[in-house]
Amino acid sequence: MEFKVTQQFFPDKRVLEGMTYQQYLEITKEELADNTKADNLTAEEKERSDIKKLNIQRMTRIDKLYEPGIDIRNEIEKISDKQLWMVITENWCGDSAQNLPYIAKIASLNQKINLRIILRDSNSDIMDNYLTGGTRSIPKLVAFDKEGNELFQWGARPKAAQDLLSELKAEGFEKKYYLEKLHSWYARNKGTDIEKEILLLIKKLT
Repeated sequence: MEFKVTQQFFPDKRVLEGMTYQQYLEITKEELADNTKADNLTAEEKERSDIKKLNIQRMTRIDKLYEPGIDIRNEIEKISDKQLWMVITENWCGDSAQNLPYIAKIASLNQKINLRIILRDSNSDIMDNYLTGGTRSIPKLVAFDKEGNELFQWGARPKAAQDLLSELKAEGFEKKYYLEKLHSWYARNKGTDIEKEILLLIKKLT
C-alpha cells in the first residue's frame, strides 16, 4: 500500500484538537440558543439560524434511526491500528447534516478510530488540500494512520447524490428546487450509499 505524503498541518496537532461529534452537536445547539435570544439578527443571520435548526433535526433523526450494516461492522472491527478520521465541515451545511451522523456512527464502531471535526472557514489552509472539483465542498472526510499518512478521503456527498445535483444544475433548475430534490434523495437513501462507499475505501486498505 502506498501512502500520500503527510500534510504539514498534521504535526501541529490542530486536527487532534478538533471537536468530537457530540461537541459539534452541542456547539451548534448553543449557537441556536444564542440566536433565539438575540433580537437584532440580520435576514441572512436569521436564514442561517433556521438552516442550523433544520440540520440539528436531520442529524438527530439519523442518530436515532441509523444502525450500520453487518458488512461495514465486520470491516471496521478489523482495524487494529489507530486511525484519525478528520471531517472538515460547517454546521450550516445541509450535506454535512445528511452525512456526518453516518460517518460518526461508523467511526464509533472501533475505539481505534478517533473522529475529529474541524471547521472549514477557520481552517482554510487545511481545506485547500482537499478540494473537490476545485471547490471547498463539505463535508470532507480524510483518514490518516497514526503517523499522519493519508489512508483515504471521501466527500462531499455520495456519488449518486452528486450525479443528481450536477444533472439538475445542468438542466438549469433553481437552487431551491434542486436542493429539495437532493434532500429527498437523502431521505430515501437512508445512508445506504455513504455506507457502501466508505466500506469500499476501508477494504482497499487491507
